[in-house]
Amino acid sequence: MRDLTGPPSGMAFDFTQPAGEPALAPPGGVSWRVFGNPVSLFIGGVTAVLLELAEPSVRAGVWDHSSFRRDPAMRLRRTGFAAMMTVYGPRSAAEQLIARVVRLHGQVAGTTTDGTPYHANDPRLLDWVQATATFGFTQAYHRYVRTLPAAGMDAAFAEAQPSARLYGATGAPASWVAWEELLSATAPGLAGSETLADFLHIMATAAILPAPLRWLQRLLVRAAVQITPEPVRSLPQLRGQGLRPGEAAVVRILARAAALLPLGDLPPAQAARRVAGSRDASRS
Repeated sequence: MRDLTGPPSGMAFDFTQPAGEPALAPPGGVSWRVFGNPVSLFIGGVTAVLLELAEPSVRAGVWDHSSFRRDPAMRLRRTGFAAMMTVYGPRSAAEQLIARVVRLHGQVAGTTTDGTPYHANDPRLLDWVQATATFGFTQAYHRYVRTLPAAGMDAAFAEAQPSARLYGATGAPASWVAWEELLSATAPGLAGSETLADFLHIMATAAILPAPLRWLQRLLVRAAVQITPEPVRSLPQLRGQGLRPGEAAVVRILARAAALLPLGDLPPAQAARRVAGSRDASRS
């Protein structure tokens, strides 16, 4: 879990610097709590990708233009690091990282299997990707770590707005109600595919966690399917792939225990020291 939440090789970053610089997300906000739990972070990330892959244009862009099939562990770590940067990183570094991603997305274009053209920087697709990420991470925390009130759900979407706008997702939902409206409007175009089945197989079998913990990896993938909303959860590739009786309690125990694990000096702790320096200076 420490490996999954820490920066991948070649992307080391000191989240303690520059001292006092704020992040895109407010310190102490819902996002800082949600992204600090590695178990719910893994679950929520899988849920988000399931929702993304159910949208045909996003599916084509993600599956045809990424390294996920070749090296899923590295792709997950890179994506996780980008998420950590947008939540905990100093604003200047987060803006630079997002700008690089936007430039890379500018080269991602093609057509779906039915001939529909797509472009990764299409605001409609960006809105869906940003919304599903916020939903996945927040819902995983809500279901398996600690219940979030309605105001907390709204706050999570609102706190994601600064990074969403930088990515170009100018219409990303800013509240839970707006998320539900987007899901309802997008639902008629969501569809199953062999890609969904391939993704689940990769997530259950790839060497993401060490071999002795592969059972945990499969359990967390099932936990992600369990919280995937309709109509995606009922797609043929996901049907029957959720948690088995009694497993939800096991996931909750694991997720709540994760907060007590000595994971080392990871981005949440480093970022807390960075922003604390600003508060200390203001008091003096």
